[in-house]
Amino acid sequence: MVPPALLGGYLHPGHRRRRYRNYRQVVKEEVNVLTTAPRGTRDILSPEVEKWQYLEDKIRQHCHRYAYSEIRTPIFEHTELFQRSVGETTDIVQKEMYTFQDRGDRLLTLRPEATASTVRAYLENRLYAQPQPVKLYYIGPMFRYDRPQAGRYRQFYQFGIEVIGSQDPSVDAEVILLAVHLFADLGLRDLEVHLNSIGCPQCRSAYRQELRAYLKGHLGKLCPDCRARYEQNPLRVLDCKKEHCRQVAGQAPELSSYLCQECREHFAAVQEYLESLDVKYQLNPNLVRGLDYYTKTVFEIVSRELGAQAAICGGGRYDGLVEECGGQPTPGIGFALGIERLLLALDKGGIELPGREPLDVFLAALGSKVQAPALKLLYQMRQHKLRADKDYLGRSLKAQMKYADKKEARYVVILGEEELERRMVLIREMATGKQEEVPLEQAVEIILEKMGGVADGK
Repeated sequence: MVPPALLGGYLHPGHRRRRYRNYRQVVKEEVNVLTTAPRGTRDILSPEVEKWQYLEDKIRQHCHRYAYSEIRTPIFEHTELFQRSVGETTDIVQKEMYTFQDRGDRLLTLRPEATASTVRAYLENRLYAQPQPVKLYYIGPMFRYDRPQAGRYRQFYQFGIEVIGSQDPSVDAEVILLAVHLFADLGLRDLEVHLNSIGCPQCRSAYRQELRAYLKGHLGKLCPDCRARYEQNPLRVLDCKKEHCRQVAGQAPELSSYLCQECREHFAAVQEYLESLDVKYQLNPNLVRGLDYYTKTVFEIVSRELGAQAAICGGGRYDGLVEECGGQPTPGIGFALGIERLLLALDKGGIELPGREPLDVFLAALGSKVQAPALKLLYQMRQHKLRADKDYLGRSLKAQMKYADKKEARYVVILGEEELERRMVLIREMATGKQEEVPLEQAVEIILEKMGGVADGK
């Protein structure tokens, strides 16, 4: 039946059919909106989420080993923070930011990256008054309106580190080393460190003029975005991933020839430190990174497993960013990596992270009279750090055993009304099928003994 509100009076039967089809389409779309995540986002469920947790634990271990403290910044910031720090001419600001106006007419943006937020927090919370440098790390969601593809989402998760307050080139080496150590610990081997220096604003000025003069004769070969970059920020042409633009960039003058004395010495020291640490790298004169705040050292770590979009980690110095955000001249350096990209690289490398852990014990309780004592026994198991669960749907014993098997339970404790009267339980080892009857009060102790005296749960 066509809803009366949709008809709005008499309609020709053909019109009715078309209007009804439109109505059904609207209803279908509304149902999809209610049951489908927005494009470029996804749900992370078990057993995948346990792999995320394992990876995050590894990240935190490495950061604490290197004396970094965690920082958690707001999901959204004032839009101007990203416009001034990331750069008005970047793709992020021009095309990819999720920006909205709140009820107070303030312009806010879901954070597309976390370095600007970290620098803002450094200033707002007077971290510059603490012993320098300040070493911070973060793990959290970022947002960019981009075309979803393998390992890239509109809501994606980043891990990053920031060191604010030191221009020592050994800090540059340490930042790169932390990423290299993390990847090695995870089992990634086929990686390359790409390294470059893009100098300071003073030595980049002369290079920008030379680069613009070179590009002027190749504008017809550049993509529309790069033709716009030619006027606004010609260095960003070197960062374009389109093949014809890469060919033009490959013949461009090298920035290294225009570095001032200070920038040359700094870059030479970074290379010397990396070599002393046995970190293999290759110089990439076209590496500039995509954000305007970078200065001096820039780097990427790429995986050959990921094809054209091979970078899984990237970063560099931003010695002018704190000042740009209203602070005193303060050097800084950091990197960020996408968790999804890292997981994809691990998967393509055949590296399996630990997934969902099996149950230690499943408690099969049979009958209404045993539910209260079963719940108490379950609580005692959990107090002893056993991963334990029970049936909550009133299943038969056969169904409960199947459920325990699906949950990969190591042991099943069976408690029925008859066992309860005798204050006994039946313990079944699922791997062997062996079972024994033991006193109810000793059940937890006996299971712990069978497991070697220590539960694996946390």
